[in-house]
Amino acid sequence: MDLAKEELQSIKLSFFNILALFLSQEKIQSKYVACLLKWSAQLHLSQKDLHRIEGEFDKMQFTMLDSRVEKMEAIYHLVHMIYLDNIVEDIELEVAAVYAEKLGFKPEIVGELFKAIATAAFDGSNPAAVKQNVKEFLKLHDVD
Repeated sequence: MDLAKEELQSIKLSFFNILALFLSQEKIQSKYVACLLKWSAQLHLSQKDLHRIEGEFDKMQFTMLDSRVEKMEAIYHLVHMIYLDNIVEDIELEVAAVYAEKLGFKPEIVGELFKAIATAAFDGSNPAAVKQNVKEFLKLHDVD
């Protein structure tokens, strides 16, 4: 499997973890469902991807990430999903904030991080530059 395919598969796994988080809630808001459906379409989930979760929605479980590296990678994947259409929407940031907080990021850090992501598009930054900024941000704030 080449690097691009491996990265896409890793991003899809992050997406499924986010999906599991929201599906575990007693009630999920329709605006969150719309965002998750948008990301699933933009990720071009394959028949194989969908078959893997078919009939399993009620059994999907959120996986808590333990290591700093896993958490940073999950944030990178969030950035990737947010930038899939080169438009940063408030609801995407909201979904990302819920997930980031669940991963153990402090709310004030999450807010600052996603403000930086949202303004990057206006600054003319590309996703790779944003990813590097996220990495530096997390190091600066010593996020575990």
